[in-house]
Amino acid sequence: MIKNFGSKLSELRKRKGYTQEELADILGVSAQAVSKWENDLSYPDITLLPEIAQLFNVSLDELLNDKAPETVLVPEQEKKDLNQMVLRIVVNSNDGDKVKVNLPMSLIKLGLEIGMQMPQVSNNESLKNIDFKQILNLVESGVIGKIVEVESADGDFIEIIVE
Repeated sequence: MIKNFGSKLSELRKRKGYTQEELADILGVSAQAVSKWENDLSYPDITLLPEIAQLFNVSLDELLNDKAPETVLVPEQEKKDLNQMVLRIVVNSNDGDKVKVNLPMSLIKLGLEIGMQMPQVSNNESLKNIDFKQILNLVESGVIGKIVEVESADGDFIEIIVE
């Protein structure tokens, strides 16, 4: 187990709005057991880990490791308003140029609706084949995180992240 299991469990529990007692009832353990897990004094039985992961809609990897998944499907009730989301484009070119662009998702949606062209994107060989309408559809369905990662034949590296 990792040393941060307790803090991760506590964060997941609070995000779902459960008390330690409620989580204990769901898992069939005592509230004291949950308290010990969250304080890294002990760990749950290995057979409970899949149930805990499923309860919080996380993978076992995410539950047990410090690294969160790069892409996540957010449940309907936890989705953010599109107006609060940002599309981040990061381009590291083979020439050594680094470009970072942060665009509100609402602007992307409006631009797509009116047929607006972004010359910085459409004139960039590495970005011109990226379907921003499809990215918008993914985001509207609840997908967030790293949506696109491309390394071109020229050695350019592109990431598109939605937060």
